Amino acid sequence: MMPYKPKNILITGAAGFIASHVTIRIIKNYPDYKIVVLDKLDYCSNLKNLLPVCSSPNFKFVKGDIASADLVNYLLVTENIDTIMHFAAQTHVDNSFYNSFEFTMNNVYGTHVLLEACRVTGQIRRFIHVSTDEVYGETDADAVVGNHEAAQLLPTNPYAATKAGAEMLVMAYGRSYGLPVITTRGNNVYGPNQFPEKLIPKLILLATRGKPLPIYGDGSNVRSFLYCEDVAEAFGVILHQGEVGHVYNIGTKRERTVLDVTRDVCKHFNLEAEKTIQFVVDRPFNDRRYFLDDAKLKNLGWVERTSWEEGLRKTIEWYVANSDFWGDVSGTLVPHPRTSMMPSYVESEEIKGILSQFTIYDQKNMVLSQTSEDAS
Repeated sequence: MMPYKPKNILITGAAGFIASHVTIRIIKNYPDYKIVVLDKLDYCSNLKNLLPVCSSPNFKFVKGDIASADLVNYLLVTENIDTIMHFAAQTHVDNSFYNSFEFTMNNVYGTHVLLEACRVTGQIRRFIHVSTDEVYGETDADAVVGNHEAAQLLPTNPYAATKAGAEMLVMAYGRSYGLPVITTRGNNVYGPNQFPEKLIPKLILLATRGKPLPIYGDGSNVRSFLYCEDVAEAFGVILHQGEVGHVYNIGTKRERTVLDVTRDVCKHFNLEAEKTIQFVVDRPFNDRRYFLDDAKLKNLGWVERTSWEEGLRKTIEWYVANSDFWGDVSGTLVPHPRTSMMPSYVESEEIKGILSQFTIYDQKNMVLSQTSEDAS
């Protein structure tokens, strides 16, 4: 099969963690692709994530919400978008237990808006929907074969349920309207630039501050972790080699418990784990294990390159050198953070300076521009 070659890609949520690494990789490796970024700059997004490419001639940043149908339609038409890589989502499980409506609006409704815009404009040649391993639900503790792409979806928390719901819409638009969709389901991703509500950056920042390292329950929950650069490479492979209508797991066979991860962080900081680790009340429900069959993606030529030891070292070094990257995150570093504790987006002088380096369009002006043209 001939590799797919896009021309104009819309990447949603690209000021966030995973999507920013993917965006930077594509812009640097494929200067003939035009990349348009759409991000509303929620609490877990940061324009500094995109600084390495802000002056690239094939890059444009648009501040706006995927739930704005007028804006999405306007962008698809005016930028002649032929490919969408849809990363934008609410992702933190803790928040989904207490603010699930927001997850439905972002993950389900926002995805629906994008799909409908694709149907209406009729110009999209690839729609890559980014989902999660959590849609499969728990993997049995004694399972030796991971969930393959055709496995039943059995989500157990509100976040995973909204991602599964979004997947159903993606599949329906592929079947009903012939939209050329591809879905990915990935293991946990870690690395530089990640907002510290997630396990690994939270542990690192707490360790640098001499604070206890909280672990949910007894820490026996098993997870698989992939380094961000390996994941960015995986998305490049799926973009160019993935087949329409298919689902691809982005996973690793290397598993470790949350307790093992925390002990490894302690080792890097020469901390005594027994004195540093603090066991706290578990989530209302916490899946014991996620385990994926990654053979399908490997058959496209992707391989995991970064060992756990190397990836964790690089991640720790970055957070130590960039401890103030996210500003005041004290509310995030508590054992069970809530959205209300998260820092809100503020256009500080630093952010305004960063904005001045981007080609940026304001959502309001774009919608008014569209309305004006329609009226004429």
